[in-house]
Amino acid sequence: MGGYGSGRTGYKQKAENCRSLDVNRLHRQGCLCPGWRGNWIWSCDGEEVSRIGCRAEQGHFVLDYKLRQYGGEWEPISQTIRITRTDCHYGNQRPYFICPGVVSGRHCGRRVGKLFMGGRYFLCRHCYNIGYASQSEARYDRMLRRANKLRTALGGEPGTGYCIAPRPKGMWQRTYQRKRFEIEWCESQANQAFLSKYSYLLSEDEVEMYFGR
Repeated sequence: MGGYGSGRTGYKQKAENCRSLDVNRLHRQGCLCPGWRGNWIWSCDGEEVSRIGCRAEQGHFVLDYKLRQYGGEWEPISQTIRITRTDCHYGNQRPYFICPGVVSGRHCGRRVGKLFMGGRYFLCRHCYNIGYASQSEARYDRMLRRANKLRTALGGEPGTGYCIAPRPKGMWQRTYQRKRFEIEWCESQANQAFLSKYSYLLSEDEVEMYFGR
């Protein structure tokens, strides 16, 4: 396997642990305008942890950085990424990266919003077999996280120990009721998933009570 994407890992890396480039963020900051040149910086708790040089050309975004793998020598790398744009419904255009990855001899070419440094180059998460941490969560954790997100969006506190916040000013009643229903449904699904996973710890009477069997 040659080209961008050589050395694809066999395990599933987490997106949260990889440096990434977000095409929409680059666009908002004017980094995709032809002729722009500068550095893209990653930081943690307000402190810089890494940076790369980059520049924008017509239809392309070029990265220049150095990489050292497995304690070897620093190696300069230049990577050119094609940019495509699609028309939005209300005018303007939305940019996308065209992934330059080559996996198993096949060019990727996916239109994506993010590229990840899961190895030598910045490629899409499919080329690097990258997943998000939420994808490996248990179902009850996913459901509770979704419910808590809705709770806080309504101005309330996360967690089933709190009441759902009252309808925010300006929100339509039917919208509020839909969100309430979704919160209650998610929390009910979380309870069922949790009980199903640990049903072997329940007595026959408890199984009958919770599952009706």
